[in-house]
Amino acid sequence: MTAAVNPPAGSILRAERVPEFGGDTTWTNLVAAYQGLSAPLRAFVDTLRAEHRYGGSRKVEGDSEYARRINSNLLVAVHPVVRVHPETGERALFVNPGFTSHVVDVHPSESRRILELLYAEITRPEYTVRFRWEPGHVAFWDNRATAHLAPRDLEHLDVERRLHRVTLIGDIPVGPDGRPSELVSGRPFTADHRVVTAV
Repeated sequence: MTAAVNPPAGSILRAERVPEFGGDTTWTNLVAAYQGLSAPLRAFVDTLRAEHRYGGSRKVEGDSEYARRINSNLLVAVHPVVRVHPETGERALFVNPGFTSHVVDVHPSESRRILELLYAEITRPEYTVRFRWEPGHVAFWDNRATAHLAPRDLEHLDVERRLHRVTLIGDIPVGPDGRPSELVSGRPFTADHRVVTAV
């Protein structure tokens, strides 16, 4: 949920029921991905900011229940492309194809190319880890330094996979220049945050 001005700091996932095969979860190390860039590219992306919105770059139109839900909970923030971890001081890439719509203040074609390059970097196998679930397993990860990729290999199968998640409210990201993220639409996540399910 990087569309929030204060995205979740961490998440905890506990497996209750998992299939015999498939359903693994993958994470990528966004600090390692940043460090893997060349020095001139790191210096360039340190200066960039990007818009994150619920629904990513896809515009939600129409009067469907899904469109009403998205538009009733409009959530948009502008974040640094590189965030500084508030505890370790490490720099991490802070973009993802699910929520990052575009890099601000550059031409749309440049934004697409910059994001494609960064997405290719964060998905390099050497920065990822794959977790095989068994009942009772618990995973706890830091969303400020990693990106989580849910499994897509079960969608066509008739299997049961039940996991329970706890998400920790996060801080407002800060870039290498000390500038914090900005809320464009919606409101920060709070413990009493509610999502409107229908209008």
